[in-house]
Amino acid sequence: MSRIGKSPVAIPEGVTVDIKENVITVKGKLGDLTQDYSGVTVKVDDGNVIVERHSEMKEHKAKHGLYRALINNMIKGVTDGWTKELELVGVGYRAKNQGQKLELAVGFSHNIVLNIAPEVKIETISEKGKNPIIKLTSHDKQLIGQVAAKIRSFRKPEPYKGKGIKFVGEQIRRKAGKTA
Repeated sequence: MSRIGKSPVAIPEGVTVDIKENVITVKGKLGDLTQDYSGVTVKVDDGNVIVERHSEMKEHKAKHGLYRALINNMIKGVTDGWTKELELVGVGYRAKNQGQKLELAVGFSHNIVLNIAPEVKIETISEKGKNPIIKLTSHDKQLIGQVAAKIRSFRKPEPYKGKGIKFVGEQIRRKAGKTA
């Protein structure tokens, strides 16, 4: 039995959970999210969401913990929200935003302009003497992860000097350079 799948997900006040025909909808103060599911049974019981699997097949066992975790992330997202921070490490690396447009200067001959989805709120922090930081906030964990990975993919951190776009707190495995 899946240890993650067995534990119920508590529904806090101000959050409504609707289940209709293999689609679960979670609504809260920050927005609403939907997720379709298969291979499991989802029911709301006594202020908790309970996920049960149909059988002991390998596919159903895998989906049991998966959908419980997705539902938990949805509930946490509509109550508290999710935040990711990216740091630009490198001389002359800059980031600025105007509304939902993010403009990056990361060592190319041109600036990169990226349109961010309206569900993700973006903020750029530039302090003198510190690396610029891009702060992303949203209620959808999957979407914010996808946007953060897209931004990071423009200039991944390299192992010699550590230059590039990295998550705040991420440890970069450093390599020794050539010695004379």
